[in-house]
Amino acid sequence: MQLSNQEAERLVRDGVEALGQGRAAEARERFERVTATGRANSQIWLLLATACRAIGDRDAEERAVDSLLALEPRAIRGHIMKGDCRNDAGDKSAALGLYKSALRIAAGQNLPNELAAELRRVDTASTELAAHFEAQREIALNAQGLDRGNRSSRFQRSLNILSGREQIFVQEPTAYYYPELPQIPYFDPTSFRWAAQVEAAANEIRKEIQVLLNKGTDDFLPYIRSDPNLPRLDDNILLDNRDWSALFLCENGRRFEDTIARCPNTWNAVQNAPLPIIANSPTVMFSLLRAGAHITPHTGTHNTRLTCHLPLIVPPDCFFRVGSEVRQWQEGKLLIFDDTIEHEAWNNSDRDRVVLIFDIWRPELSEQDKQEIGALFASEQISIEITK
Repeated sequence: MQLSNQEAERLVRDGVEALGQGRAAEARERFERVTATGRANSQIWLLLATACRAIGDRDAEERAVDSLLALEPRAIRGHIMKGDCRNDAGDKSAALGLYKSALRIAAGQNLPNELAAELRRVDTASTELAAHFEAQREIALNAQGLDRGNRSSRFQRSLNILSGREQIFVQEPTAYYYPELPQIPYFDPTSFRWAAQVEAAANEIRKEIQVLLNKGTDDFLPYIRSDPNLPRLDDNILLDNRDWSALFLCENGRRFEDTIARCPNTWNAVQNAPLPIIANSPTVMFSLLRAGAHITPHTGTHNTRLTCHLPLIVPPDCFFRVGSEVRQWQEGKLLIFDDTIEHEAWNNSDRDRVVLIFDIWRPELSEQDKQEIGALFASEQISIEITK
């Protein structure tokens, strides 16, 4: 069919007018005369799809949407309408994928109110479809003898990620990344032979820090301290703030002999652990988190170590998150975790929380790995000294 540009434009105007007045069949006829010429753009295919939807012809609507997406693959309305067509056809898996792609494409955009409302509908529909698939999955797993009571925690976490209840968190060190180390948020303390010796010393360690606390907290320094030579671009409210403070026995390899002398049981206890004694390590400290304080999400500097918490004074309503898992500290029970995976902490109580923190070598590292890593950090320190 041959149409002049003026005739095509008139048909589109007439179709839009008819669609606006509720004469969807008439609008469809006008738009189809234009699309038959092979000169229709994505907007005309969208109008045709809308007209077909209005008269309930899902097959024709989907064909029009397919033509739209062929011309404009990231058309948000196209993904939504295609998802609706697939959902009505019973293809719920494809529908969920299309709804999610519409939401991803739209993320961060300033959208018209009508389209924003459609996306809210799609978001709700996505949640309902995901719940449907999760229910079906549970039925199938239960039929195979894998009800929740018979699953490993690792497998259950994979299901949580699959269903969107958990986010994937990975190592994101701010300074140094050592490749091919497992992405494990929390480690089981019972897998470390030295852990029981440290936990057995918890009462003596608590007595030592309690003596110091009874004299006040003037010796505690803000954990995050400003440095005029290292400008910060963030706005962390805990910068130079004693709401999160530390009393160091050793900071980045620098020993504080006076504190060590006042806390001999603490220092002796951590010697049982594989402390990374290299140029910038270890760190051993008492960490004090004030009542009501919140340590916002952050990651550590390098992933060749693990961080150990020995909780000493823990009031109720204190929480700690690594990756997707939130735990509560238990006095005298070690928490061992990878601090290069995003983590945060809360003290929602009316009393201060105190934890002994120290770092250890990752157990996966060989002696050669440790030697090479130690040499690297030593060379970095030498380079800094040379340039001063």
